[in-house]
Amino acid sequence: MTASGVAPLPKLLDATKLSAVAPCYNEERCLPELIKRLSAACETCADEDYEIILVNDGSSDRTWPVILELSRSYPQIVGVDLARHHGHQLAITAGLAMTRGERVLVIDADLQDPPELLPKMMAELDAGSDVAYGQRVLRDSETWFKKTSAVLFYRLLRGLTDAPIPADSGDFRLMKRKVLDVLLNMPEHHRFIRGMVAWIGFRQVAIPYIRAARFAGASKYPVRKMIGFAMDAIIGFSIVPLRLSLYFSLSSVLVAFLLSLYVIVMWLGGGTVPGWTSIAIIVLTFSTMQMLCLGIMGEYLGRIYTQSKQRPLFIIRSIHQSPRDEDTTSGEA
Repeated sequence: MTASGVAPLPKLLDATKLSAVAPCYNEERCLPELIKRLSAACETCADEDYEIILVNDGSSDRTWPVILELSRSYPQIVGVDLARHHGHQLAITAGLAMTRGERVLVIDADLQDPPELLPKMMAELDAGSDVAYGQRVLRDSETWFKKTSAVLFYRLLRGLTDAPIPADSGDFRLMKRKVLDVLLNMPEHHRFIRGMVAWIGFRQVAIPYIRAARFAGASKYPVRKMIGFAMDAIIGFSIVPLRLSLYFSLSSVLVAFLLSLYVIVMWLGGGTVPGWTSIAIIVLTFSTMQMLCLGIMGEYLGRIYTQSKQRPLFIIRSIHQSPRDEDTTSGEA
């Protein structure tokens, strides 16, 4: 089963009222509690007319066997096993491509975002909104560094981009099908889904909540991944870094002009003194600016190169719907 870009994969059943998508990477300890709470919230909003899509993102623990075990007790579970670890944003994309729901919830498997907020999100969509997203007003058990860096990141992002990306919000949100259809037609490889949904527009409303501590396990976003995620967000939604390289170049020209005037005046006055300190400072300053500009342009160029290859965003090893159905294997999208 194949599809180009992120076009929806062929559906194996008819449409349903509600779909919930949860990317899972080494979440074997969280999954039973997630399904218990998430299925209860879904039943409150849609009775039995819902599905829960669990995407195993190349986990190294028992995440996939646990998904298969849970599906025996919860026939609404659809297990999607990716061929390797693609990353959080592409795992979400794979799950979204499988959905059949008129409304689609995105939630992480670690239970930091409460499934019990789903009825309130559904009520907002019933009232006319197209997207209801969770907005964190408090983060329990997170370090000072993570809280501070998150605040600075969202403020910086809003200052650099024209897209109305809300502060202190993650991927925890409920969307109508028309919003999801537009999202699935956006073929970026380096994805920042919360920004992409904000860019789409329509009527979007925030629902404040307190973000809990992880139910179990450790964070899957160390500093290295956080930096990469921030770069995906900024470069994917702003050309300001490219403009900064131009500003650096113009400032370098101005500094060079002033230094040239200084050298000429000193030469005419006979006050030139050989010295390596000033030369070293000048060389280091201009070299640093040049390397920074090249790095910024290289980052954009690398993403253009990646996008031009048009490789599939993700590869699916197997899809498991229920004990009654046979597995579907080897899908691409």
